[in-house]
Amino acid sequence: MASEGAGAHIRHNIVLYGALAANLGIGVAKFVAAGITGSSSMLTEGVHSVVDSGNQVLLLYGQKRARRPADAKHPFGYGRELYFWAFVVALLIFAVGAGVSIYEGYLHILDPEPLRDPLINYIVLGIAVLLEGSSWTIAVRAFNAKRNGAGWWQAIHDSKDPAGFIVLFEDSAALIGLAVAATGVWASHYFDDPRIDGVASIVIGLILAGVAGLLAREAKGLLIGERADPVLIAQVRRVVEAKPGISSVNHIRTIHTAPDAVFVAISADFDDALPMGAGETLIEEIETELKAAIPTLTSIYIRPEKREQAMLSYPNPAG
Repeated sequence: MASEGAGAHIRHNIVLYGALAANLGIGVAKFVAAGITGSSSMLTEGVHSVVDSGNQVLLLYGQKRARRPADAKHPFGYGRELYFWAFVVALLIFAVGAGVSIYEGYLHILDPEPLRDPLINYIVLGIAVLLEGSSWTIAVRAFNAKRNGAGWWQAIHDSKDPAGFIVLFEDSAALIGLAVAATGVWASHYFDDPRIDGVASIVIGLILAGVAGLLAREAKGLLIGERADPVLIAQVRRVVEAKPGISSVNHIRTIHTAPDAVFVAISADFDDALPMGAGETLIEEIETELKAAIPTLTSIYIRPEKREQAMLSYPNPAG
Protein backbone atom coordinates (compact mmCIF):
# COMPACT_ATOMS: atom_id res chain seq x y z
CA MET A 1 0.00 0.00 0.00
CA ALA A 2 2.84 2.38 0.82
CA SER A 3 4.47 1.71 -2.55
CA GLU A 4 1.15 2.36 -4.31
CA GLY A 5 0.87 5.68 -2.47
CA ALA A 6 4.39 6.64 -3.47
CA GLY A 7 3.68 5.68 -7.08
CA ALA A 8 0.51 7.79 -7.13
CA HIS A 9 2.43 10.72 -5.65
CA ILE A 10 5.09 10.51 -8.37
CA ARG A 11 2.48 10.24 -11.13
CA HIS A 12 0.62 13.23 -9.72
CA ASN A 13 3.84 15.25 -9.67
CA ILE A 14 5.40 13.88 -12.86
CA VAL A 15 5.98 17.45 -14.11
CA LEU A 16 8.02 18.38 -11.04
CA TYR A 17 9.98 15.12 -10.89
CA GLY A 18 10.67 15.21 -14.62
CA ALA A 19 11.97 18.77 -14.41
CA LEU A 20 14.07 17.97 -11.32
CA ALA A 21 15.74 14.97 -12.97
CA ALA A 22 16.48 16.95 -16.14
CA ASN A 23 17.90 19.95 -14.30
CA LEU A 24 20.17 17.92 -12.03
CA GLY A 25 21.74 16.07 -14.96
CA ILE A 26 22.04 19.17 -17.11
CA GLY A 27 23.48 21.26 -14.28
CA VAL A 28 26.41 18.90 -13.72
CA ALA A 29 27.20 18.81 -17.44
CA LYS A 30 27.03 22.60 -17.76
CA PHE A 31 29.42 23.18 -14.86
CA VAL A 32 31.90 20.66 -16.30
CA ALA A 33 31.73 22.37 -19.69
CA ALA A 34 32.14 25.81 -18.09
CA GLY A 35 35.17 24.63 -16.14
CA ILE A 36 36.85 23.19 -19.24
CA THR A 37 36.05 26.00 -21.68
CA GLY A 38 35.80 29.03 -19.39
CA SER A 39 32.47 30.03 -20.94
CA SER A 40 30.56 32.63 -18.90
CA SER A 41 27.22 31.77 -20.50
CA MET A 42 27.73 28.07 -19.73
CA LEU A 43 28.50 28.89 -16.09
CA THR A 44 25.36 31.03 -16.02
CA GLU A 45 23.34 28.16 -17.48
CA GLY A 46 24.76 25.87 -14.78
CA VAL A 47 23.59 28.27 -12.06
CA HIS A 48 20.22 28.45 -13.82
CA SER A 49 19.87 24.63 -13.64
CA VAL A 50 20.84 24.58 -9.94
CA VAL A 51 18.25 27.26 -9.15
CA ASP A 52 15.58 25.39 -11.12
CA SER A 53 16.42 22.14 -9.27
CA GLY A 54 16.10 23.90 -5.93
CA ASN A 55 12.79 25.38 -7.03
CA GLN A 56 11.35 21.96 -7.82
CA VAL A 57 12.45 20.69 -4.41
CA LEU A 58 10.78 23.69 -2.73
CA LEU A 59 7.53 23.13 -4.64
CA LEU A 60 7.49 19.44 -3.66
CA TYR A 61 8.13 20.46 -0.06
CA GLY A 62 5.35 23.04 -0.30
CA GLN A 63 2.93 20.42 -1.61
CA LYS A 64 3.79 18.13 1.31
CA ARG A 65 3.25 20.93 3.84
CA ALA A 66 0.01 21.99 2.15
CA ARG A 67 -1.48 18.49 2.55
CA ARG A 68 -1.49 18.70 6.35
CA PRO A 69 -5.01 18.41 7.78
CA ALA A 70 -6.86 21.33 9.31
CA ASP A 71 -6.41 21.94 13.03
CA ALA A 72 -7.54 24.41 15.68
CA LYS A 73 -4.93 26.98 14.66
CA HIS A 74 -5.62 26.66 10.92
CA PRO A 75 -9.29 25.60 10.62
CA PHE A 76 -9.23 25.86 6.80
CA GLY A 77 -6.07 23.77 6.48
CA TYR A 78 -2.57 24.58 5.23
CA GLY A 79 -3.25 24.52 1.49
CA ARG A 80 -2.17 28.11 0.88
CA GLU A 81 1.32 27.36 2.20
CA LEU A 82 2.04 26.07 -1.30
CA TYR A 83 1.43 29.61 -2.56
CA PHE A 84 4.02 30.93 -0.11
CA TRP A 85 6.66 28.55 -1.46
CA ALA A 86 5.71 29.50 -5.01
CA PHE A 87 6.44 33.12 -4.11
CA VAL A 88 9.78 32.07 -2.59
CA VAL A 89 10.61 30.29 -5.86
CA ALA A 90 9.97 33.51 -7.80
CA LEU A 91 12.29 35.41 -5.43
CA LEU A 92 15.03 32.80 -5.84
CA ILE A 93 14.83 32.96 -9.62
CA PHE A 94 15.23 36.74 -9.42
CA ALA A 95 17.85 36.99 -6.67
CA VAL A 96 20.01 33.96 -7.44
CA GLY A 97 19.31 33.03 -11.05
CA ALA A 98 19.07 36.50 -12.57
CA GLY A 99 21.43 38.20 -10.13
CA VAL A 100 24.29 35.71 -10.53
CA SER A 101 23.84 35.60 -14.31
CA ILE A 102 24.02 39.36 -14.75
CA TYR A 103 26.93 39.72 -12.33
CA GLU A 104 28.90 36.89 -13.94
CA GLY A 105 28.32 38.38 -17.38
CA TYR A 106 29.50 41.78 -16.18
CA LEU A 107 32.71 40.30 -14.75
CA HIS A 108 33.33 38.38 -17.97
CA ILE A 109 33.02 41.55 -20.02
CA LEU A 110 35.52 43.34 -17.76
CA ASP A 111 37.96 40.42 -17.67
CA PRO A 112 37.13 37.96 -20.48
CA GLU A 113 38.47 34.39 -20.49
CA PRO A 114 40.67 33.39 -23.45
CA LEU A 115 38.73 31.54 -26.17
CA ARG A 116 38.99 27.74 -26.15
CA ASP A 117 37.61 24.92 -28.28
CA PRO A 118 33.79 25.31 -28.05
CA LEU A 119 32.98 21.71 -29.09
CA ILE A 120 32.18 20.52 -25.57
CA ASN A 121 29.87 23.51 -25.09
CA TYR A 122 27.91 22.57 -28.20
CA ILE A 123 27.67 18.94 -27.08
CA VAL A 124 26.40 19.89 -23.62
CA LEU A 125 23.98 22.43 -25.06
CA GLY A 126 22.61 19.81 -27.45
CA ILE A 127 22.06 17.33 -24.63
CA ALA A 128 20.50 20.08 -22.52
CA VAL A 129 18.06 20.96 -25.29
CA LEU A 130 16.95 17.31 -25.48
CA LEU A 131 16.45 16.99 -21.72
CA GLU A 132 14.88 20.42 -21.22
CA GLY A 133 12.71 19.83 -24.27
CA SER A 134 11.45 16.56 -22.78
CA SER A 135 10.66 18.26 -19.46
CA TRP A 136 8.98 21.15 -21.30
CA THR A 137 6.85 18.74 -23.36
CA ILE A 138 5.65 17.00 -20.17
CA ALA A 139 4.82 20.36 -18.60
CA VAL A 140 2.96 21.59 -21.71
CA ARG A 141 0.88 18.40 -21.99
CA ALA A 142 -0.02 18.44 -18.29
CA PHE A 143 -1.00 22.11 -18.34
CA ASN A 144 -2.84 21.79 -21.66
CA ALA A 145 -5.01 19.06 -20.16
CA LYS A 146 -6.19 21.46 -17.42
CA ARG A 147 -6.84 24.68 -19.32
CA ASN A 148 -10.30 23.62 -20.61
CA GLY A 149 -10.15 25.52 -23.88
CA ALA A 150 -8.97 28.81 -22.37
CA GLY A 151 -6.09 30.70 -23.96
CA TRP A 152 -2.64 29.89 -22.63
CA TRP A 153 -2.05 33.17 -20.86
CA GLN A 154 -5.59 33.27 -19.46
CA ALA A 155 -5.22 29.68 -18.23
CA ILE A 156 -1.97 30.59 -16.46
CA HIS A 157 -3.57 33.66 -14.90
CA ASP A 158 -6.62 31.64 -13.75
CA SER A 159 -4.66 28.61 -12.53
CA LYS A 160 -4.73 27.95 -8.79
CA ASP A 161 -1.95 25.31 -8.93
CA PRO A 162 1.40 27.13 -9.16
CA ALA A 163 3.50 23.98 -9.63
CA GLY A 164 2.26 23.47 -13.19
CA PHE A 165 2.78 26.96 -14.54
CA ILE A 166 6.05 27.55 -12.67
CA VAL A 167 7.67 24.52 -14.33
CA LEU A 168 6.21 25.64 -17.66
CA PHE A 169 7.76 29.11 -17.22
CA GLU A 170 11.08 27.70 -16.00
CA ASP A 171 11.44 25.23 -18.86
CA SER A 172 10.47 27.84 -21.43
CA ALA A 173 13.05 30.26 -20.00
CA ALA A 174 15.62 27.45 -19.95
CA LEU A 175 15.14 26.66 -23.64
CA ILE A 176 15.41 30.34 -24.56
CA GLY A 177 18.49 30.61 -22.36
CA LEU A 178 20.11 27.65 -24.10
CA ALA A 179 19.57 29.34 -27.46
CA VAL A 180 21.12 32.55 -26.12
CA ALA A 181 24.08 30.62 -24.65
CA ALA A 182 24.70 28.79 -27.93
CA THR A 183 24.53 32.08 -29.84
CA GLY A 184 26.94 33.68 -27.36
CA VAL A 185 29.48 30.85 -27.67
CA TRP A 186 29.27 30.86 -31.48
CA ALA A 187 29.47 34.67 -31.79
CA SER A 188 32.43 34.85 -29.41
CA HIS A 189 34.44 32.55 -31.67
CA TYR A 190 33.14 33.90 -34.96
CA PHE A 191 34.02 37.51 -34.06
CA ASP A 192 37.01 36.49 -31.93
CA ASP A 193 35.64 38.51 -29.00
CA PRO A 194 35.10 36.60 -25.70
CA ARG A 195 33.19 39.55 -24.25
CA ILE A 196 30.17 38.54 -26.34
CA ASP A 197 29.84 35.45 -24.14
CA GLY A 198 29.49 37.80 -21.16
CA VAL A 199 26.78 39.76 -22.97
CA ALA A 200 24.93 36.46 -23.53
CA SER A 201 25.13 35.78 -19.79
CA ILE A 202 23.56 39.17 -19.04
CA VAL A 203 20.77 38.50 -21.57
CA ILE A 204 20.04 35.17 -19.86
CA GLY A 205 19.88 37.01 -16.52
CA LEU A 206 17.41 39.54 -17.91
CA ILE A 207 15.22 36.71 -19.23
CA LEU A 208 15.22 35.11 -15.77
CA ALA A 209 14.39 38.46 -14.15
CA GLY A 210 11.38 38.82 -16.46
CA VAL A 211 10.17 35.30 -15.69
CA ALA A 212 10.65 35.90 -11.96
CA GLY A 213 8.55 39.06 -12.17
CA LEU A 214 5.68 37.24 -13.90
CA LEU A 215 5.80 34.35 -11.42
CA ALA A 216 5.91 36.71 -8.44
CA ARG A 217 2.80 38.51 -9.71
CA GLU A 218 0.86 35.27 -10.13
CA ALA A 219 2.05 33.84 -6.79
CA LYS A 220 1.18 37.08 -4.98
CA GLY A 221 -2.41 36.90 -6.24
CA LEU A 222 -2.76 33.33 -4.99
CA LEU A 223 -1.14 34.18 -1.66
CA ILE A 224 -3.49 37.11 -1.04
CA GLY A 225 -6.48 34.98 -2.05
CA GLU A 226 -8.30 34.57 -5.37
CA ARG A 227 -11.90 33.69 -6.09
CA ALA A 228 -12.89 30.40 -7.65
CA ASP A 229 -13.60 29.89 -11.34
CA PRO A 230 -16.70 31.85 -12.46
CA VAL A 231 -18.10 28.58 -13.86
CA LEU A 232 -17.99 27.07 -10.36
CA ILE A 233 -19.62 30.18 -8.88
CA ALA A 234 -22.40 30.03 -11.48
CA GLN A 235 -22.95 26.34 -10.66
CA VAL A 236 -23.31 27.17 -6.95
CA ARG A 237 -25.80 29.91 -7.80
CA ARG A 238 -27.91 27.54 -9.94
CA VAL A 239 -28.09 24.93 -7.19
CA VAL A 240 -29.18 27.44 -4.54
CA GLU A 241 -31.64 29.32 -6.74
CA ALA A 242 -33.34 26.07 -7.76
CA LYS A 243 -34.31 25.28 -4.17
CA PRO A 244 -37.92 25.95 -3.11
CA GLY A 245 -37.86 28.37 -0.21
CA ILE A 246 -35.10 30.56 -1.68
CA SER A 247 -36.42 33.88 -2.98
CA SER A 248 -33.09 35.01 -4.43
CA VAL A 249 -29.33 34.63 -4.10
CA ASN A 250 -27.84 37.92 -2.95
CA HIS A 251 -24.17 37.19 -3.42
CA ILE A 252 -21.62 34.38 -3.46
CA ARG A 253 -18.10 34.88 -2.11
CA THR A 254 -15.39 32.29 -2.78
CA ILE A 255 -11.70 31.94 -2.04
CA HIS A 256 -9.21 29.17 -2.77
CA THR A 257 -7.71 27.72 0.41
CA ALA A 258 -5.65 25.29 -1.73
CA PRO A 259 -5.42 24.48 -5.46
CA ASP A 260 -8.27 21.97 -5.09
CA ALA A 261 -10.10 23.44 -2.07
CA VAL A 262 -12.62 26.30 -2.09
CA PHE A 263 -14.39 28.13 0.72
CA VAL A 264 -17.76 29.57 -0.30
CA ALA A 265 -19.98 32.02 1.58
CA ILE A 266 -23.55 32.40 0.28
CA SER A 267 -26.03 35.12 1.18
CA ALA A 268 -29.57 34.12 0.22
CA ASP A 269 -33.00 35.64 0.76
CA PHE A 270 -35.20 32.91 2.29
CA ASP A 271 -38.98 32.86 1.90
CA ASP A 272 -40.53 34.80 4.80
CA ALA A 273 -43.11 32.06 5.32
CA LEU A 274 -40.43 29.42 5.88
CA PRO A 275 -40.33 28.26 9.55
CA MET A 276 -36.94 28.31 11.29
CA GLY A 277 -36.73 24.52 11.48
CA ALA A 278 -37.52 24.17 7.80
CA GLY A 279 -34.89 26.83 7.04
CA GLU A 280 -32.24 24.85 8.91
CA THR A 281 -33.21 21.71 7.02
CA LEU A 282 -33.03 23.59 3.73
CA ILE A 283 -29.49 24.84 4.54
CA GLU A 284 -28.39 21.26 5.26
CA GLU A 285 -29.91 20.09 1.96
CA ILE A 286 -28.12 22.83 0.02
CA GLU A 287 -24.77 22.01 1.66
CA THR A 288 -25.18 18.29 0.93
CA GLU A 289 -26.11 18.88 -2.70
CA LEU A 290 -23.29 21.37 -3.26
CA LYS A 291 -20.65 19.07 -1.79
CA ALA A 292 -21.89 16.20 -3.96
CA ALA A 293 -21.92 18.33 -7.12
CA ILE A 294 -18.66 20.22 -6.47
CA PRO A 295 -16.17 18.17 -4.40
CA THR A 296 -13.71 21.08 -4.25
CA LEU A 297 -16.09 22.97 -1.94
CA THR A 298 -14.48 22.04 1.37
CA SER A 299 -16.20 24.73 3.47
CA ILE A 300 -19.70 26.12 2.88
CA TYR A 301 -21.30 29.00 4.80
CA ILE A 302 -24.91 29.97 4.06
CA ARG A 303 -26.38 33.12 5.54
CA PRO A 304 -30.12 33.85 5.36
CA GLU A 305 -30.32 37.59 4.66
CA LYS A 306 -32.82 40.02 3.18
CA ARG A 307 -31.74 41.24 -0.23
CA GLU A 308 -31.92 44.91 0.79
CA GLN A 309 -29.71 44.27 3.81
CA ALA A 310 -27.24 42.25 1.74
CA MET A 311 -26.93 45.02 -0.83
CA LEU A 312 -26.08 47.51 1.91
CA SER A 313 -23.38 45.21 3.32
CA TYR A 314 -22.05 44.05 -0.08
CA PRO A 315 -22.89 46.59 -2.80
CA ASN A 316 -21.08 44.49 -5.42
CA PRO A 317 -23.05 41.25 -5.94
CA ALA A 318 -20.36 39.56 -8.05
CA GLY A 319 -19.00 36.23 -6.81
